Amino acid sequence: MKKILFTLLISGFLIFPPVLFAKGPVTVSSKIDTEGSLLGNIMKYVLIENGFEVKDKIQLGSTNIMRKAIKNDQIDVYAEYTGNGPFFFDIKDKSVFKDFKKGYETVKKLDYEQNRLVWLTPADVSNGWAIAGRKEFCKKHGIETMEDFAKLVRNTDKVKLAASEEFVNRFDALPAFQEAYNFKLEPSQLVILSGGNTAMTEKAAARNTSGVNFSMAYGTDGALSALGLKVLEDTKSVQPVYAPCPVIRKEVLDKYPEIASILEKVFKDFDLETLQELNSKIAVMGYPASKVAKEYLADKDY
Repeated sequence: MKKILFTLLISGFLIFPPVLFAKGPVTVSSKIDTEGSLLGNIMKYVLIENGFEVKDKIQLGSTNIMRKAIKNDQIDVYAEYTGNGPFFFDIKDKSVFKDFKKGYETVKKLDYEQNRLVWLTPADVSNGWAIAGRKEFCKKHGIETMEDFAKLVRNTDKVKLAASEEFVNRFDALPAFQEAYNFKLEPSQLVILSGGNTAMTEKAAARNTSGVNFSMAYGTDGALSALGLKVLEDTKSVQPVYAPCPVIRKEVLDKYPEIASILEKVFKDFDLETLQELNSKIAVMGYPASKVAKEYLADKDY
């Protein structure tokens, strides 16, 4: 990664003299979860390295908050997921989002036509919602798949799930799992945590906090193995492909078209193992997302 000259390190904060910035400012934001913060920081630092002044609004909020912010010109770019297309638009054939390319092309076209938002190059990975359980509990009860999980819910009261409010209420998250696999979690079986950070829900399951033995999870979460959690197989392919992708306002991209190629290099380099490893450093080892992002970019030349 190219080094910025004259960067000053003062009291642990990087100070970038204004004279270095020939372009911007560009407001970079992210969702509140672990991977959102990681991707937001990576985009922030790579743009700074390419001469942009960046306004930091990382970890701004949940999906709804991010969408309102970018449509109201309060932020310029953040990482969204292709699988959220049916959540944003009235799309009759939701099955297209189970295909990486078709899902991306569909949401890209609709968001540009309706909101003048541009979806750049996505990473070829999926960070879809999942349910993970404590390994020893799953082994004891023979839980391998979501079908096994559903059977356990129907026949016992031994299930307690930690999740975000968004996961519990969005039609394409827990309600979609419940409909497809024919089960229903009662309010007493849910521990709803604020925000959308799976690091919190997974730790609750790993520590058996308040009897929690299952957790909302994401496919690229790095903490799962370290915390002794097992992702249940979605045998009916309920979840669409959630490929992370930078979304930018057209007005900003028109002014700075080079942002597309800069971020393309970054996101094309991501694979499942890379994101799991980076997310693990934040969720398990406790490093700040900004530190993990800077270390990741240190040997890159974007």
